[in-house]
Amino acid sequence: MTPPVAEAVPISPVQKWAITFTVMVVAFMQILDTSVTNVILPHLQGSLSAGLDEVSWVITSYLAANAIVIPASGWLAGLFGRKRFFLICATLFVVSSFASGAAPDLTTLIIARIFQGLGGGPIIPLSQAILWEIFPFHQRGMAMAVWGLGFIFGPILGPTVGGYLADQWSWRWIFYINLPVGILGFFLASVFLFDPPYLRRAARIDWWGLGLMVAGFGCLQLVLDRGEREDWFDSSTIVLLTIIAVAALVGFLIRELKASEPILDLTVFTDRNFATGAALSMLIGFGTFSAMLLVAVFTQKLLGYDAWTSGLVLAPGGIGNIFSLFASGIVTRVDQRVMLGFGCLLNAVSLYMMTSLTLGMDYWALALPRFIQGFALGFVFVPLSTLTLATIRRDKLVNATAVYSMSRNIGGSVGIAVITTVLAQRSQFHQTTLGSHVTAWDPATRERLAQWASHFVTAGSDTFTAERQAVVMLYRETVAQAQLLAYADDFWILAVMFAAVPLILPLMRRIRMEPSTAATAPATERASAAAAE
Repeated sequence: MTPPVAEAVPISPVQKWAITFTVMVVAFMQILDTSVTNVILPHLQGSLSAGLDEVSWVITSYLAANAIVIPASGWLAGLFGRKRFFLICATLFVVSSFASGAAPDLTTLIIARIFQGLGGGPIIPLSQAILWEIFPFHQRGMAMAVWGLGFIFGPILGPTVGGYLADQWSWRWIFYINLPVGILGFFLASVFLFDPPYLRRAARIDWWGLGLMVAGFGCLQLVLDRGEREDWFDSSTIVLLTIIAVAALVGFLIRELKASEPILDLTVFTDRNFATGAALSMLIGFGTFSAMLLVAVFTQKLLGYDAWTSGLVLAPGGIGNIFSLFASGIVTRVDQRVMLGFGCLLNAVSLYMMTSLTLGMDYWALALPRFIQGFALGFVFVPLSTLTLATIRRDKLVNATAVYSMSRNIGGSVGIAVITTVLAQRSQFHQTTLGSHVTAWDPATRERLAQWASHFVTAGSDTFTAERQAVVMLYRETVAQAQLLAYADDFWILAVMFAAVPLILPLMRRIRMEPSTAATAPATERASAAAAE
């Protein structure tokens, strides 16, 4: 049986690419803002007289708002109309960006960031659904590749431009730069976007489902984001949030399965490709987001890079992504599972290369794995989107893309939480192991202490002080080496995870083009899911 598929809406080629540019501009704005805020936390601490734990809520509040609104994107598009909802999201994002930049205190900034997250969350699933709808099957790979440029340049420009603006001007400008991009996106969307004729408006609001969704996904995001800081389940706050999240999400699933007009239509999981693709999206989100975080933290904490230089380390990934995204235009002519498997294995290779970290490695030793990883991701996201969404009915596309994006975001949040926890635990383990070998009877230890003592005596210290300073430096070296080994452990975990993805791919069906005749080709171009060979 061939499931129904989303057919392209008949519009002119010029309007198709105008819409593609429109949604790419707005998506770029959202991705840029997501990646830029990490570099300004030290500036916020000084400007707003707050601790690191307090200013981290600037990021947490945004992610929690994203987690709440993304699952409801399809329902909200039906409630307001897709074009109007897209414009509401763009407007809310721009206005709250200005409010964030003008915030006089931390409380105002966090509130503004909540509204910014509510506006930015639906933009990605809406953009994907729009592109999937307006392009015929054989053009979707190239359309997604062009749209994916926003995903490339956002993470590249975010840390670099954000670090420069915060260092040279003020942290407020990282929010103000959203204004011209957002205004341009709003006017383009007003001109080119439209509501499809099949869009079904929601007749009533499922208040129970809405409340359970907000409580469940909001608390889940808070648990994942704050868990490592609060020492996980040793914290009564984390325990309480976990109980609320589990109870609310279970109640939400039961409610959505029984409701006549659910906020989140779970029937899309009856499609085998979609169910498998959503699970893979979560797994790949786990690996991708956590790998980027590890590189950024490693370069800044252990190598001493500033935000600008750390951003430059991440930049080669975007360059590699450019090459592979345009190559992924062949996605409709080959077995998408082969492309996806190749991308995941290549990603595993790049992560394996990162297991050979040293404290003396240069820029290019970091840039090469990042380039390979970026190149690999172009062979991951486009075929995965094709396999996951090609057999979904067009009237369910916004809902399906919302679930797909939600899976990736949850995977990323879980990945960051797990990887940072493993990093802390393995650092302690390696520090204990290394420390057991640092003794007064160990020749290497005595030699290293003598080298440091000689260094400090040469610098002007007396013998007693130099010996004390040598002990301190040896301890610092031990801690640094322990952390280095912990980073290598994390990259090993991620490499094995990506290497295992091809084992799951036989569960998905290849997407093929149906043979078309001269009479039916213009009207009946569609994809069919054929059994795996």
